[in-house]
Amino acid sequence: MTTDMREFGGKVALITGTTGIALATARRLAAGGASIVACGIVEDANAALRAELERGGVKALVLTVDVAERDQVRDAVAAGVGCFGGLDIIVNSAAVHPYGTATTTDFETWNRAMAVNVGSIYLTAHFGIPEMIRRGGGAIVNVSSVQGFACQQDVAAYATTKGAIHTLTRSLALDYARAGVRVNSVSPGSIRTPILERAARAGAGPDVDVEAAFRRFGEAHPLGRIGEPEEVAELIAFLCSSKASFCTGADYRIDGGLTAGIGVK
Repeated sequence: MTTDMREFGGKVALITGTTGIALATARRLAAGGASIVACGIVEDANAALRAELERGGVKALVLTVDVAERDQVRDAVAAGVGCFGGLDIIVNSAAVHPYGTATTTDFETWNRAMAVNVGSIYLTAHFGIPEMIRRGGGAIVNVSSVQGFACQQDVAAYATTKGAIHTLTRSLALDYARAGVRVNSVSPGSIRTPILERAARAGAGPDVDVEAAFRRFGEAHPLGRIGEPEEVAELIAFLCSSKASFCTGADYRIDGGLTAGIGVK
């Protein structure tokens, strides 16, 4: 028998989402030796990630899952445990980003944002934490946003969900600390993801220069640029690792200094 001495060798990680930060996180944890259970709703992205992990010889399940649906999350956790023998890490990265105020956001859009962005974290915890406890503990990282601290206009549903993630993170951390389950969140600023690309294209037409828009977004950050998904994945990996063994119940901003000042340009 051989022993995997990489930092996540023998660990099983469930990740919600298969694009953007979730994709970078799946790659990073797999590179560290983890078996991956990826849950995404975009079929093309799922297929691309599945093929990439298979080419790399990674032990992985890539499942089509609506993470707002209880039974689908339950079945995904069960599938991962059945295939790999347990669960050690959960990274909640799946999200929707609707625009609108309280009066312009319809009821269905509001509820969908709550169900995907917050409800999915409850569901992965509900079904996943008992499996972690059976393994002696684990680590959960929830992807929030700087919008949970200081939001823009016209993002009422999205910003509300991101603030809720901070509170749910603290609650989970307190409830399961003695069981060896650590729970933290990360709050990115502008990151090169499909969501940010959609923001760049919003109202600008098909010929918009996305990279120019990204440069404009980056100017709001003191470091002068947007972040890359791999940078967020590196922070997530740290929080999932034994190096962060005394970290729980906290949020870690990765925003290029965006929230460090008021009106900083």
